[in-house]
Amino acid sequence: MSFDPPTIIARVLTLVIAFTLHEYAHAWTATRFGDYSAQDAGRLTLNPLSHLDPIGTLMLIIAGFGWAKPVPINPQAIRRNNPAGVLWVSLAGPLTNLLLALAAAIPLRFSLVNINQPSGTIFPSIGYFLLTFVMINIMLFIFNLLPIAPLDGEKVFSFFLPRSWQPALDGIRRYSPMILLLLVIVGPRLGFDLIGRLVYEPVMAIARFLINR
Repeated sequence: MSFDPPTIIARVLTLVIAFTLHEYAHAWTATRFGDYSAQDAGRLTLNPLSHLDPIGTLMLIIAGFGWAKPVPINPQAIRRNNPAGVLWVSLAGPLTNLLLALAAAIPLRFSLVNINQPSGTIFPSIGYFLLTFVMINIMLFIFNLLPIAPLDGEKVFSFFLPRSWQPALDGIRRYSPMILLLLVIVGPRLGFDLIGRLVYEPVMAIARFLINR
């Protein structure tokens, strides 16, 4: 993975936009369902400093995966207004990343921007930045839908499970962050790259489809 200035600048700019809008979408959707926890916590904002997690951002730049600060929600308050509210709040972030990827892919797909234009010594070319933007947002879309806490996909997955399964899910949830880290960091070094198969390969397939390459 390259760490030259154009690459780092492209990733940082992408992450500031992607993480901020992802978390804002969670907060905005929660308030629509009557939960003002995020608003009270100062998270209903487009200020990146309210959403970015320093370690999570650094990990995505270096290791290819990362996270922002989770938006606080009150599931009980949301469900009082809509039984499926938590599902939609959870989906709001990943779907926002997908929409961002779609928007950035348009000028690349229709050759409005030269994707092969080389970057400068410091700043990335527009084509390289848009390609980076598409790739990272697709990655965030897929990665966050994995059914492992604390990712959004875990709440989506639990919504469709029978209530009788919830106690077992609660028991697994406490170990989920450790399981996720093992899959991402340790697994590939042992020849068991489950995350690669579930995330990186689909990312490449979707990106190729969006930009018609």
